[in-house]
Amino acid sequence: MANKLADYIKASVEEMKKVTWPTKKETYNYTLLVIGLSLAVAAFLGALDYLFNWLLGLVIK
Repeated sequence: MANKLADYIKASVEEMKKVTWPTKKETYNYTLLVIGLSLAVAAFLGALDYLFNWLLGLVIK
């Protein structure tokens, strides 16, 4: 059991050496992209909610 765990840890360390991490600039740009897309989706869904609420108000009255 301990041998399997040691093999797993060794393999994990070897795989982590192969990872190419994003640069600080890439991380910053991706963060801005995620925030921008999140705000755009929130605005779109908020507009749909407002529209459906308004239409439902017309139907109910």
